[in-house]
Amino acid sequence: MGSLGEKIGEGATADIHVWAPGQVLKLSKLGVRWRSGRHEAQMTRAAYAAGLPAPEVLDEVTVEGRFGMVLRRLDGPTLLQLSRTGAMTPRRTGAILATLCLSVHKTSAPPGVLSLRDWVDTALPLAGDRLPKHIATGVLTLIDRLPAGGGLCHGDLHPGNVIMTAEGPRLIDWAAAMRAPGGLDLGWGHVLLSEFAPEIVADPERPRAVNAAAQSAYARLTGISPTALTAAIEPYLPIARVLVLLAGAFPAQRERLIQRIETTLRPE
Repeated sequence: MGSLGEKIGEGATADIHVWAPGQVLKLSKLGVRWRSGRHEAQMTRAAYAAGLPAPEVLDEVTVEGRFGMVLRRLDGPTLLQLSRTGAMTPRRTGAILATLCLSVHKTSAPPGVLSLRDWVDTALPLAGDRLPKHIATGVLTLIDRLPAGGGLCHGDLHPGNVIMTAEGPRLIDWAAAMRAPGGLDLGWGHVLLSEFAPEIVADPERPRAVNAAAQSAYARLTGISPTALTAAIEPYLPIARVLVLLAGAFPAQRERLIQRIETTLRPE
């Protein structure tokens, strides 16, 4: 049994602490539902069992009344850190993202993974006033018009969620894993890297170049033409923007995000 050690990382919903030798604890913040933490643990276990480069879940614990997930420690910088410092070129960064994306998309969705429609249905009641009602209605209408099914999607695949270990890249934060076409993951990456990141980084062309490289590499790996890939991603862009709103990310850009969604989403 470990004990709560130094905090070595922090996200929107959890803090990362040293727990025991070779282990870390992902400890949910106060106010985060236990159900969310348990769901992430279930998805992470499922991804690891499927042979994906996910962290190994070792235990689930309660600390200070909060849910905690004990993980095998992954040592190394994030892909985002390497990209920002110039240690990794945009082309190489994009190639790694594309390879990870494809490995996820080629994996059958394990039991318990929600469909895109069910995931959004579950998230909407928790959104509060972050998501205007007409946008919620519009995105559900759009999802219902798109082909059902699809394989496994990570739901939050970006350079900050890739740890470059000595054994290779590892993909963390599986809380938003869902069953959907691969265009959703690629659309999410496009929204983060080409729409949001350029507005908050010193070199706005770098994240755009990473996204372009990721899409180019994914098209090459799958044998899809770049034009066909762009067409496959397009309908998922408004959905990806809605998922950003549901996650509460980029709060300072909320109004601009809503405007972007409204230009591409026409609720009925």
